[in-house]
Amino acid sequence: MRPLAEFGVSGSPGEDAFWAGVRAPVSVPADGGGWSTLFLWRGSAASIGFESWSDPVPLRRWGDTDCWYAEVRMPARLRVTYQFLVDDVAYADPLNPVGAGGDRSVAATPDAPEQPHWPAVGADGVLPLPSTRIRWASERLGGRRTVRVHPAGGGGPVVLLLDGDDWLYLHPAMSAFDSAVAHGDMPPVTLVFLPARDREAEFACRSELWEGVRDELLPLVAESGVPADLGRLVVAGQSLGGLSALYAALEFPELVSRVACQSGAFWWTPDAPDRADPLGGPVGGSLAARLREHHGLTGLRVAFDVGEHETRMLPHCALTETLAERAGATVRVSRSASHHDRAGWRHALLRDVAWALA
Repeated sequence: MRPLAEFGVSGSPGEDAFWAGVRAPVSVPADGGGWSTLFLWRGSAASIGFESWSDPVPLRRWGDTDCWYAEVRMPARLRVTYQFLVDDVAYADPLNPVGAGGDRSVAATPDAPEQPHWPAVGADGVLPLPSTRIRWASERLGGRRTVRVHPAGGGGPVVLLLDGDDWLYLHPAMSAFDSAVAHGDMPPVTLVFLPARDREAEFACRSELWEGVRDELLPLVAESGVPADLGRLVVAGQSLGGLSALYAALEFPELVSRVACQSGAFWWTPDAPDRADPLGGPVGGSLAARLREHHGLTGLRVAFDVGEHETRMLPHCALTETLAERAGATVRVSRSASHHDRAGWRHALLRDVAWALA
């Protein structure tokens, strides 16, 4: 462990003055490239849990104080969600002003690109919620769910956000879209936050989900009183949600012709969840096989993004991107400074929705 002074940290660890003045995490250049990042925790023994990027990292105690620390080697260009784990209970980092819900925080290396429009909201912050709620009792999917609707900039084309509760309660998508519209980075849109009851079942290339969206949910949006252009629909999804969004564009082209997809789970096949290595099957999975049979996707605009550190996902995504373009789709391809992590997808979500509507 290098001296704390090299991280710009002063004072004696464990003293009240130290905790009052310190902010973490903090990164310094590492030998050989990348970054060394210091994490600090006040209390009892803990470890750091990272979302997808790394196995948990145990913290070490500073002498006999209440200061626990870890110096974590990080690659260049990384934004990652993390939490402190104490006896199987998760906590956000009280020294980090950037939270993701009540028990998570977001760290970024100094060279990670900025994410304009996304406000820094601490773990104790309360995110604003849309005032319009739709009670959707779906015959196609079964069960009831609450779908919130927000007219950013007064409303416009519908943006259907899959995994909507994550964008409501963990990451402030409503505020980010409002800011993007206000600054002219996208036209006014109507956000529809669609929560998932069972992601693995609903997003696994199921026609019932999209039949329900078409025949049940969108008519409810039209009746909600919120301005909404249902004729210009963008579907935005991540991971299995990205898989489902592209599936909808292939199987329901009259409904979905604009897609913003981040880290789509294009390794998926019907038997993949039962394999010891779900990503070890055919490259591109079931959707690559479907795309090889398609030659008329000229009406589809789809933006693909995947984390540059998702090494095992990259071949699946790259093949899917290539096949979609060969089938006639208008395709945009980018790579984000992240692993498989919603914190890294945030900028791509705004940028690619705007592109899909261009």
